[in-house]
Amino acid sequence: MPKLLSASQVEAYARDGFVSPVDVLSSDEVKRFRQELQDWEKDRGQTIDFPEKSKSYLLFNWADQLVHHPRILDAVEDVIGPDILVYHSTLFLKEANTPAYVRWHQDSTYFYLSPHLHITAWVALSDASIAAGCMQVLPGSHQWGAFAHDDKPEPTNMIRRGQGISDRFDDVQGTFIPVGPGQMSLHHTDLVHASGANTSSDRRIGFAISYIPAHVKPVGAVKPSALCVRGQSHGNFLEEQRMQRPLSDESFKAHAQALASFRALQDAGFKETT
Repeated sequence: MPKLLSASQVEAYARDGFVSPVDVLSSDEVKRFRQELQDWEKDRGQTIDFPEKSKSYLLFNWADQLVHHPRILDAVEDVIGPDILVYHSTLFLKEANTPAYVRWHQDSTYFYLSPHLHITAWVALSDASIAAGCMQVLPGSHQWGAFAHDDKPEPTNMIRRGQGISDRFDDVQGTFIPVGPGQMSLHHTDLVHASGANTSSDRRIGFAISYIPAHVKPVGAVKPSALCVRGQSHGNFLEEQRMQRPLSDESFKAHAQALASFRALQDAGFKETT
């Protein structure tokens, strides 16, 4: 029996490649986590960006709490089983009334994992409505195979390298999957998805957590790191340690090391496909 999702939601994920919305956070948790992020931005004097927006769970309390949140993990376990690693995370933040977007793409293209069982929990810390530029998906596309991707980096593209699928889906709208504050969507690594501009009056804040079952392995010349958050690690990755003190020298060092191994795998994989 599933821990959080219904049997029909588990079936929908297998059929469609996603399930949404899923209620995971209380209103108090949303308020607290968002405030922690924005207090740090205020102290720093600028909006969060790379490198802190990647693998944020190694730096910030709010992100650490999210990747270990029992309701999120229960839903993920319903799909991928009890031995769960966090492979990566990215904070996708679109400011109000800005053109930031993401091209149609599949996550598996640049994560270099096998088999393709990675699942993304996209957790909303604000309203991610259609107007705010919520995710758009092509239901069932996780069963269509791998599509060729190219790089088109642009200042408004939220994926730094600009990876995406050209021409194939340019005129397709797909299915919008809006989520409210405290809700999340789950999507398969091969699902074709994108998102448009935020035309609303509030920031759109989404924390995308990349979870994998522990038996998944990295492919390529570089061994990246991952954090075991439930069950047991199978030794396929360099083992990250849970952050002890937010924003400490130790956490910044661990964060830098983890990002370096992740980016090294991406760079090596990219070169292999050219």
